[in-house]
Amino acid sequence: MTKKKILIATGGTGGHVFPAYSLASYLINNNYNVKITTDERGFSYLKNYNNLKILKIPSSPLVKKNIFKLLYSLFTMFYSLIKSFLFLIFNRPSVIFGMGGYSSFPICIAAIILRIKFVIYENNLIIGKANKYLLPFAKKLFVSYKELEGVQKKYDEKILEIGNIIREEIINAQIVIQENDEFNKIEILVLGGSQGARVFAEKLPDIFKKLKNSLPSIKIYQQCQKNQNDQLSNFYKNAGIDYEIFNFSEKIINYYSKVNLVISRSGASVLGELINMNKPFILIPLPTSADDHQHKNAEFYQKKGYGFLLREKDIKEKLYDLIKTIYKDKSALKRIISNQRQYSDKDIFRNLNIEIEKITNEKN
Repeated sequence: MTKKKILIATGGTGGHVFPAYSLASYLINNNYNVKITTDERGFSYLKNYNNLKILKIPSSPLVKKNIFKLLYSLFTMFYSLIKSFLFLIFNRPSVIFGMGGYSSFPICIAAIILRIKFVIYENNLIIGKANKYLLPFAKKLFVSYKELEGVQKKYDEKILEIGNIIREEIINAQIVIQENDEFNKIEILVLGGSQGARVFAEKLPDIFKKLKNSLPSIKIYQQCQKNQNDQLSNFYKNAGIDYEIFNFSEKIINYYSKVNLVISRSGASVLGELINMNKPFILIPLPTSADDHQHKNAEFYQKKGYGFLLREKDIKEKLYDLIKTIYKDKSALKRIISNQRQYSDKDIFRNLNIEIEKITNEKN
């Protein structure tokens, strides 16, 4: 029996790449012929996975700051479209799965021209620009949550809530729920996304030093950029704080299992992982995220009772008091964990498989 061909078009950040890899792995294991297109950034994450067939397609946002950058953006976009068009002519898939972001845009545009079916996925709480432009031509818009904003009502019938596409090892992880009497030590994981959050390395250590002087015990696991390793290590050593510094890690599950509180940006992918791992969090959205989508995500998760929201500008004034309050009222952590346990993405891949089968079996 001939394997059905699936093409996954993904962007270059960890928030796009790792859901794409998770989806690809599942489909490969279920007898699909899967290929992935991504840009140079995405390729740097995916190149070490030997089971993947990857095509690099250059990408660029539309930069309007000056005429030279605009011309370069337009040239790159045109070249990407031509490369996508030629690739699809010789490697025509049954369906294309667009993971969002401008890197997936040229493949989906070429698919429209060649009349190849495609679906798009949106895991944020406000639809991204690329997905918004592609929606009129897509077969389906898969979403993490039905509360998605920015979609015209006439496209409601295309929306299908499927949950968060996250790494299978997260979904399958054996979760051990800590009881209140085990929160005698605050163990904090600091995440900045695949790019690393420079501002966290600059602003959080002083707050942790203050906490160390007012709490019985604290340990910090902090993700940072490589050029910040020595700076942070020296600070924590001098402050007498128990710590572990690491750079971007694909094995983040090893750190999830060690902590009882997470401080993080609010990209959709990491949020999906945190609630499935039942980890209380303080979200500090990236202020410059497109359409302020990270703040939308954080607001939604706070209203659900999954964690706390703090703006970046309030770190210095409010983070210390928030963590100290959480430590004093340990029942807050238990309430958050209880709320998170009501949610699960354990059926995400099975549901996706059913929908992909429906679409691939449809007649044009």
